[in-house]
Amino acid sequence: MPDVMQVTCLKAGLYTSIQDEGRMGVQDQGIPFSGALDKSSMHIANQLVGNPLNSPVLEMTMFGPILSFENSGQIAITGANMKATLNGVSIESYKTIDIEKGDRLEFHDTVFGCRTYLAIGGEWLVPQWLGSYSALPSLIESKVLPSKIKDGYTFRINTGERIAPSRIPVNQQPIYSECYIIRVVTGPEFSQFDIDVIQSFFEQIFIVDADSNRMGYRLKGVLSNYKSSGEEISSGITIGTVQLNNAGSPIILMADAQTTGGYPRIANVVTEDLEIVAQMKPKDELKFMLISLEGL
Repeated sequence: MPDVMQVTCLKAGLYTSIQDEGRMGVQDQGIPFSGALDKSSMHIANQLVGNPLNSPVLEMTMFGPILSFENSGQIAITGANMKATLNGVSIESYKTIDIEKGDRLEFHDTVFGCRTYLAIGGEWLVPQWLGSYSALPSLIESKVLPSKIKDGYTFRINTGERIAPSRIPVNQQPIYSECYIIRVVTGPEFSQFDIDVIQSFFEQIFIVDADSNRMGYRLKGVLSNYKSSGEEISSGITIGTVQLNNAGSPIILMADAQTTGGYPRIANVVTEDLEIVAQMKPKDELKFMLISLEGL
């Protein structure tokens, strides 16, 4: 019979939420996908504790929480390095770690990368909505599934049997930076832009604005000779859509973004590079690179 572990969030960190793969098939109802922004990190963390890859995890942003455990189990940490400590002792990421009753896990800040993922082995006993454990974005937040975890939040897990510990070799772990090249394909309104605007879009180095979140990454930088034609008729958007606002600054839409929008869509980030965007933090730099669909 599984043991039940209770986990208490003593301090929530900057932005900590429960995420899985997200909600599929309900975007026509105006409900965002949500889900982990860096799914590879989520999958690896779950693999290290023997969970199905789509099991929920804690997604932590830039500065992590302090957690206490009221039973034994196993955890794994992936993604950005938040200098985690267990009972005051530094622990490694990308490996299976045994947890005992009364243990205290503390996360700190990141130097490179933005988001860290914590998997806990077992069945998470937390609420679902429309087939997903993922927290709801603030635009449709409810008491059942808040957009983020707050101080004092508790949840339970049926831990089951421990697995043999494993680790991911260092040469297979991601390396994060402060400057990135992000691949894109053309968006639906790409051909409507003048050539100097398009040239500026691909030649300019943009800086991630502090006003960036799970809904979208706002970029500092204005395109040359950009003239807004006003908002377009509201059209469908998806994760990775790059819009230009009225000032000519790009916005990369992320998992919690609304499903329609009125700004012109100049490009779309390729799926593989969305996880790179998810690990970018304010002041990081990026440059867009155009590729063809045939090159994917």
